[in-house]
Amino acid sequence: MSSHSLPAGFEALEPFVARWAIAGSANRAQARSDSTAEERQAFFDAARDLLTPAISYLDQKPLADFTDSEKRLMDLMLSYAHVALAVEIQGEAEPKHARFRQRMIITRSPADVS
Repeated sequence: MSSHSLPAGFEALEPFVARWAIAGSANRAQARSDSTAEERQAFFDAARDLLTPAISYLDQKPLADFTDSEKRLMDLMLSYAHVALAVEIQGEAEPKHARFRQRMIITRSPADVS
């Protein structure tokens, strides 16, 4: 990604675009499973305080009208939902849950509809 692949105001998330700006719920779940606790924590820490501003920013127009940079921001926030569950709820039990996630295949999700 270029150094400015997100909308202005979200520059702190640029280092996470390549790893976490992922299209598709199944792909986001897989990235969560493939990531380390340190990767999840770093992304969580960077994105936590930007979630509300990002949602407010993205709510200003229909999903179908998003620019590429806005779509990347949306994908980051959707990945954040996966990561927040791992960090806030499952914590050290995340590796155990990742094994079961492989058996629960996501084939379709409302977040995948554009």
